[in-house]
Amino acid sequence: MTHKNERLINLLVPVLSVVLGLLLGAIVMLAFGYDPVLGYASLIDGAVGGPFYIGETLRQATPLILTALGFAVANTAGFFNIGVAGQALFGWVGSISVALMMPDLPKLLLVPLCLLVGALCGAIWAGIAGFLRAYFDTSEVIVTIMLNYTALYIANHVVRNVLTKGDDATPQISENASLRTDWLTTLTDNSTLHLGLIIAVMMCIIVWIMMQKTTLGYELRAVGMNPYASEYAGMSTKKNIILAMAISGALAGLGGSMEGLGNFQNLFVQGSMPSIGFDGMAVSLLGAGNPFGILVAGILFGALKIGGVSMPIGSDVPTEVVDIVIASIIFFVGSSYLIRYFMKKFKRNEQKLIAANGTKKGVN
Repeated sequence: MTHKNERLINLLVPVLSVVLGLLLGAIVMLAFGYDPVLGYASLIDGAVGGPFYIGETLRQATPLILTALGFAVANTAGFFNIGVAGQALFGWVGSISVALMMPDLPKLLLVPLCLLVGALCGAIWAGIAGFLRAYFDTSEVIVTIMLNYTALYIANHVVRNVLTKGDDATPQISENASLRTDWLTTLTDNSTLHLGLIIAVMMCIIVWIMMQKTTLGYELRAVGMNPYASEYAGMSTKKNIILAMAISGALAGLGGSMEGLGNFQNLFVQGSMPSIGFDGMAVSLLGAGNPFGILVAGILFGALKIGGVSMPIGSDVPTEVVDIVIASIIFFVGSSYLIRYFMKKFKRNEQKLIAANGTKKGVN
C-alpha cells in the first residue's frame, strides 16, 4: 500500500467512526420510539444554531483540546497517561489558588501567572508517574490512576480547609484573573466563551512544531517507537520519559486552568474526577494524536455535549443518547482495525474488478 493510500485511510478512519457512531445513536433512538432526524436536528440547532450556541460549543471544546494534546504527547512517547483528569484538576487548583491570593495584580500579569502555575502543577503531578516509570519501571497506568484519586481528595481538602473555612466552593475570582472578555461575550451573544480558545489553538500549533520539527519531538517519538533502539542511539530514555509525562501533565493542567479561570471562575468540591480528563482522551484518540485532528475532534465533542443539552427540549430525546453516540465513536476508533480491514478488502476487490475488466477488453 502506498504512503498516499495509508494517509487517506488514516483520515477516513475517524470520519467513518463518527458516521458509524451517529448511525448507532439513530438506531437506538428508533428502537426506543424517538425520531432520530428530529433528535439530530435539535442537537445541531443546540450546537451551532446561533452565536450563543457556537460560543458555548467552542467554550466546551477548549479544555478538551488541551487535555487531549496532553494525552497525545505522552501517547506518542509510548505511555498511556490515564491520569490527565487528575493533572487537570491539579492545574485547576493551582491557578485558582494564585488568583485568590493575588486578586489585585494587574490582569496582564495575573492571568499568565495563574496559567503558568496551573501548567506547573499539572507537570509536577504527571512528572511523579514519569519519574517512577523511568527509575523504577512502574506501570504509569496504575500510578496515574492512584494519583487521580489522590488529586481528587487533595483538591477537596484544599477547598474546604485552605481556600475557605469549611465551605464547598471558593469565592469567585477577580476580574483581573478571568479569561473572559467583553468582546468575546458580546460577539457570541452573552455566551461564556473566553480567551482560552485562542490559547488552545496556539498550543495545537506549538505542540505540532515541537513534535515534528524539533530534536525533543524526534526523541520523544523515537522513544515511543523503540526505547531500546533510542537508548542504543545515545538518547536518554529516562530523561525523555520524565519530559514526556511532564509536558503531558502541563497541557492537562492548562486544560484544568481553563475550567477555573474561564468557565466556572472558582473551584468547588467535586464528587468525581472532572470529565474533561477522560473526554480529552477520547478526543485525542479520535484526532489520531495529531494536534490539528485534535482541534477538529475537540470542537466535534464540544458540539455533541452542548447540542445534546437541547435534544430533550426539541425532540424529547434524552441526553443519554449523546453519551451513547460518544461511546460508540470511541468504540469504533478503538476497533479501527476492523474499519481498516474492510477498507483494504474493498480496495483489493476494486483492483481485481478493474484488472478483470481490462483483461476482458483485451480479449474482445
